[in-house]
Amino acid sequence: MAEHKLLTVRDVSIMLGVSEREILDLADSGSLPAYKIAGVYLRFKREQVEDFKKKLHAKAPAVKKHSLKDGVSDFLYFNDFYIFSFVVILLMLFIIFKS
Repeated sequence: MAEHKLLTVRDVSIMLGVSEREILDLADSGSLPAYKIAGVYLRFKREQVEDFKKKLHAKAPAVKKHSLKDGVSDFLYFNDFYIFSFVVILLMLFIIFKS
C-alpha cells in the first residue's frame, strides 16, 4: 500500500495562491475537503486540492480589459481634489508673481 503525503494548510495556501486564513475558512465551510489528524492538525489530500483548484479556475470570471478612457476617467475621479488644488496653487502663484 503506497503512502500518500497529506498537505498542510501552508502547502495548500501556496498551491492555491491564497492566505492561510482563507484556506481555514474554506475548510470550515466545507468547500475544501479537510481531515483532522489526532483532532488537532488539519491536513488535505493533494488530489482533492487539485480538483478544487480546477473548479476554482473554472468559476473565475474572465478579466475585463480596461480602455484608456476608463483609466483616465478613474484617475480624474480619484484624484480630482489634488488636481483642483494644484490648479488653484498655480493660479495663486501666477497672481502673486504677475505684479
